[in-house]
Amino acid sequence: MTGVPASAAGGSGAKPVRGGKLGTAAVNQASLWNIANILTMVRLLLVPGFVLLLFHNGGYDPAWRSFAWAAFAIAMITDLFDGHLARTYNLVTDFGKIADPIADKAIMGAALVSLSVLGDLPWWITGVIIARELGITLMRFWVIRHAVIPASRGGKLKTLAQGTAVGMYVLALTGPLATLRFWMMMVAVVLTVVTGLDYVRQAVVLRRKGLAAERAAAVERAAEATEEALQAAAGTTAGTTVGAGSTAGAVAGATDVRAGGTDVRGGVTDVRGTAEARDAAEAER
Repeated sequence: MTGVPASAAGGSGAKPVRGGKLGTAAVNQASLWNIANILTMVRLLLVPGFVLLLFHNGGYDPAWRSFAWAAFAIAMITDLFDGHLARTYNLVTDFGKIADPIADKAIMGAALVSLSVLGDLPWWITGVIIARELGITLMRFWVIRHAVIPASRGGKLKTLAQGTAVGMYVLALTGPLATLRFWMMMVAVVLTVVTGLDYVRQAVVLRRKGLAAERAAAVERAAEATEEALQAAAGTTAGTTVGAGSTAGAVAGATDVRAGGTDVRGGVTDVRGTAEARDAAEAER
């Protein structure tokens, strides 16, 4: 119950490269059926099995409670293994992202509720732990659009304390061990509350930063749009000016052509006048 989906996808047939990590090609070929996801599925199947073992023979049989403790311990250990495999090989599937936190909370929630039903664990402890886990899950969804809240060292310590305390309550302990498990549970409750408040603080800070970044990006986009609009308007004005100059040149050119035509007609008239004068002079002679 570290708060970070642990199950990863593998089974692509690719061998790990040096350093124990797979390349990008292997990540893209990740398969649903890999050891990490299988361990998560086993943990999910252990939940009903654990409950049946715990309540068998009235719920107070030391032998059957030992079997229930074994199922609970296997579930908690598989959580560590599938998380390690996922981080080592960097292979994550959508199934692992959803199923892993569900499996973590399912086994812990089933143990807490069952122990409270049997009267071994006060209901207020069960309520505090379950409320914290559900609240943090909703908190993660609240900020997931802006950032991901990483699992802290305190959160991992909280998970260890919860698993140890609940496991001790599953066993039929008496005497000093029964007293020890009570104080271990108190430590788990304190860590649950403290780490929960820290997650809330992180979520608020991350959401504020995310909203500020979104506002800054919106302002930048608006500024870019305004600049593009101004550039487009400047280009349109320049085109209009060039068009006006071209029109004026065309009008002037047409005027020159008309003037030239008039000159030509005048020249033709002069030539005709000269020829007529010459003919008249020759007739007089």
